[in-house]
Amino acid sequence: MLLYLDNCCFNRPFDDQSHLQISLETQAKLFIQQEILYGKYELMWSYVLEYENSKNPFDARRDSVIRWKKIAKSSIVESEEILSFGEKLIERGIKLYDALHVACAYAGGCDCLLTVDRGLLNKQIDEIQVYSPIDFIMELEV
Repeated sequence: MLLYLDNCCFNRPFDDQSHLQISLETQAKLFIQQEILYGKYELMWSYVLEYENSKNPFDARRDSVIRWKKIAKSSIVESEEILSFGEKLIERGIKLYDALHVACAYAGGCDCLLTVDRGLLNKQIDEIQVYSPIDFIMELEV
């Protein structure tokens, strides 16, 4: 199974862990990443992840995320297909970077996109399965 984690998912461990939801999402995300390292799942990287991550002002966070690029099965580069699909997603009310993450995951043939972004999780996206790390584990790890 090929997975795409968006930038907010990668950065969840750096959020305030005193909130139960955030702490649970962090543990689920770390579990999924461990399963990627064990070879149960494969990871897709993208130019959008690279760009967003490069804008992170915190070196430790930026370095922690970029390490996953080397672990990824492959990396999606910008294309007309991605930009066109991204524009259609924006027209459906999805924010710019979220739309590009979805378009990259879809173009890369990913089975699922994982995010902790409530706005994205609440959108109807028929082209690809979008899960929170917790929902992914509950539905696919049982």
